[in-house]
Amino acid sequence: MNTNAFAIRHIGPREEDQNQMLKTIGIDSLDQLIYETVPDDIRLKNGLNLDKPMSEFEYSSHIHELSKQNKIYKTYIGLGYHPTILPAVIQRNILENPGWYTAYTPYQAEIAQGRLEALLNFQTMVTDLTGMEIANASLLDESTAAAEAMSLLFAVRERPQKKAGINKFFVSENTLPQTLSLLQTRAIPIGIELVIGNEDAFDFSSEYFGALLQYPGKNGQITDIKAFIEKAKTAQIKVAVAADILSLVKLEAPGKFGADVVVGTTQRFGIPMGYGGPHAAYFATKDAYKRDIPGRIIGVTKDLNGNRALRMALQTREQHIKRDRATSNICTAQVLLAVMAGMYAVYHGPKGLKFIANKVHNTTSSLASTLQELGYTQTNTSFFDTLEIKANAKKVKEIAEANEVNFFYPNTETVTISINETTSLNDINTIVSIFAKAINKDTIEINTISESNNISETHQRQSNFLTLDVFNSHHSETELMRYIKSLERKDLSLNHSMISLGSCTMKLNAASEMLPLSSPNWGNLHPFVPINQAKGYLTVLKALEDQLTEITGFAATSLQPNSGAQGEFAGLMVIKAYHESRNDQHRNICLIPSSAHGTNPASAVMAGMKVVVTKSTEEGNIDVNDLREKAELHKDNLAALMVTYPSTHGVYEASIKEITKIIHDNGGQVYMDGANMNAQVGLTNPGNIGADVCHLNLHKTFAIPHGGGGPGVGPICVAKQLVPFLPGNPIIKTGGENAITAISSAPYGSALACLISYGYIKMLGANGLTWSTKIAILNANYIKQRLEGSFDTLYSGERGRAAHEMIVDCRPFKANGIEVTDIAKRLMDYGFHAPTVSFPVAGTLMIEPTESESKAEMDRFCDAMISIRKEIDNASKEDTNNVLKNAPHTLAMLTANEWDFNYSRETAAFPLNYVKDNKFWPSVRRVDDAYGDRNLICTCAPIEDYIEA
Repeated sequence: MNTNAFAIRHIGPREEDQNQMLKTIGIDSLDQLIYETVPDDIRLKNGLNLDKPMSEFEYSSHIHELSKQNKIYKTYIGLGYHPTILPAVIQRNILENPGWYTAYTPYQAEIAQGRLEALLNFQTMVTDLTGMEIANASLLDESTAAAEAMSLLFAVRERPQKKAGINKFFVSENTLPQTLSLLQTRAIPIGIELVIGNEDAFDFSSEYFGALLQYPGKNGQITDIKAFIEKAKTAQIKVAVAADILSLVKLEAPGKFGADVVVGTTQRFGIPMGYGGPHAAYFATKDAYKRDIPGRIIGVTKDLNGNRALRMALQTREQHIKRDRATSNICTAQVLLAVMAGMYAVYHGPKGLKFIANKVHNTTSSLASTLQELGYTQTNTSFFDTLEIKANAKKVKEIAEANEVNFFYPNTETVTISINETTSLNDINTIVSIFAKAINKDTIEINTISESNNISETHQRQSNFLTLDVFNSHHSETELMRYIKSLERKDLSLNHSMISLGSCTMKLNAASEMLPLSSPNWGNLHPFVPINQAKGYLTVLKALEDQLTEITGFAATSLQPNSGAQGEFAGLMVIKAYHESRNDQHRNICLIPSSAHGTNPASAVMAGMKVVVTKSTEEGNIDVNDLREKAELHKDNLAALMVTYPSTHGVYEASIKEITKIIHDNGGQVYMDGANMNAQVGLTNPGNIGADVCHLNLHKTFAIPHGGGGPGVGPICVAKQLVPFLPGNPIIKTGGENAITAISSAPYGSALACLISYGYIKMLGANGLTWSTKIAILNANYIKQRLEGSFDTLYSGERGRAAHEMIVDCRPFKANGIEVTDIAKRLMDYGFHAPTVSFPVAGTLMIEPTESESKAEMDRFCDAMISIRKEIDNASKEDTNNVLKNAPHTLAMLTANEWDFNYSRETAAFPLNYVKDNKFWPSVRRVDDAYGDRNLICTCAPIEDYIEA
């Protein structure tokens, strides 16, 4: 065995296991299985043209050498990104801990109480600091959060405003430039007219439904948002505020002034800049808008015993249920980063945050007075951490960069300086010396940082925040370490057992891929530094783009979209721009098969397209005749088809080339959803099947960990005709010659996370990637065969094979009184997270083992499923006191004095012998979703609030 080969570490089944699995399936070779699974006419004729694979040791050296090409200067650029101090206890116990980063989105609440509590802390932190009533569990970045705020305010316009077609949205010119660009991207398709101007000159006309203010502004000035909001309320204009979260420690909460929505980023709470991400945005609003708030909300409910339990609330708003009527297309949050930011607040507490905010403000004030003493003009009259200095920007920049210092230069006569928590006394003395040298004066040395207040009295914070015990109890490293561990023990992650989620590809996130994320050379780079300081990043990102372009068979790639849903939207916007360049502005019909992911129709609506749903056949395939009929019917206005391949039903549809030809013949472009790319890599590709653009879920196929619901990265790869329209950025040039406006805040989206996929491809190489795809198919078909006779597979390919996933039908068990949810909850007692429940077909489980799982682990899973099937056979509608209906079973149940169940404690907790060796205990009984929605509580509260009389 070549122990240097990364592929044998990534891929689960050993060679002898593969032979046994093939024998079980009843087939002679892996190549024969692939022949029977993947249609021959879409198979690649040649292998992938990629670099020779590296060993893990070689890659470690390689990525370290590249990191040294990044120049880590002292950076005071600001614009929503700041150097931070990540507490080591959070880095080691969360960021570097697979118990946190390999978890899935907490849809199965009973085995996710730890993450849910951490996210409830995050929501409480946000509501306290913003002064709002409700917050979600994070969004993708500040700019997309601002765009979501605009969309929400548009949706909740007053009835007379809707009737009158009021569609103007005012945006302060002092808003971050990347946010302005993204607002433009999102406004135009849904019919919002952006008006950018000076808020002091705004006339509060009845033509406006909403407005956005930056607090403090991009140049550092704290504008009078209180007066603006008061005037806006009188004119029935709703106001969103984009607020710096650290500044809210010293500035009064926008909610106290009557803001309708408050958004921002939590990057300042200990998260590395990472050349732009990932970082958790926050979104807070009024309780009245809870059914319109985008993203995920964590709520409090009770379990079967009436005990407090947490779960994801109001899920009926989500796109998988509402589809084209969803509040947003967002499928990925930034949970791992939100957990880290929330823990930063827990660790520091209100007193610690005040200390940090005061240090930042006092340092900024000392610098301001010293620069004024040198003779410079500082134009901000009220500021928190950012100064606007009138100076010869070219001269200052030349001296600053020679001293390895970065400022921001908005024009030739202005320099802005944003101070952060890492800024020391030596640092500001260096800054002063730079400005002194620029005007040939002797420097003035600052010896101490004195307390001062340059925040206008109107905006000084009066309200309390973070008063609950959780933010005032864990300030020593020992206490925080134990608190983090106590939450981790409540969560089932990949470090415990297989998570066989269909469509979500929970594969190994190798430690060698993850380690570079902890490196300061990768973490401490601002996304807007001059590009000559980011050579290491640009080398990796260009190589990753080239790798993905080769793998997909396309012409170019953009890494900017920072989630799969954003990738969908970006792909459609590029198609839209292409049609417009050909004077085909009228093309707005998007065909979407009924089996598509729920984000597809939601994304199409966001892109300003009209959704037309096409039928599926009884076999689960796209109904080609219905598709042809609708394509021809709408040929004059056809913009695109959105298709998932292999299909969401786990089948390689043999008619895919015919399907793409029909769309092209009728003037449309083909968008391929890349959720199932794990079944294509090295065997076929989107270009080969006739697609024009696809997004890729790097957090699925390309090994970025799910992190409990994020980070995700959703780059788009495009055919030649779409290359000119790839998305740009207002500060750093990216994208095509005719680039659409921004899709996310940073030029390259979540660049730090892209290192993981770069390493995954670099270490697997062409053969390893192709082998991974083949084994993913083998593993799925092995499970299909092992479950045969106990569970029916709903769909198969023409030769009876599954792709990399399959759907098992649980609807017949209704005759025994058993629902698919009961099976999902019972799997917890066996130590497994349920497969995907009731998607894309209600009453089913969609199973995807991935290539990373060993035969032994798959056998344990299959044994559990077969055992559950026997339990189903013993159940009846008449007797609901059975092991399935009562699942999951907690330790408290098993150790209680009373046992009122007609089966043994051993059957409940240890149904198979292997469970005894590695028992995972759900921390609560089955949660009551309906109760939680009826009694929505989305912030921490004293435990007494949940004790019923």
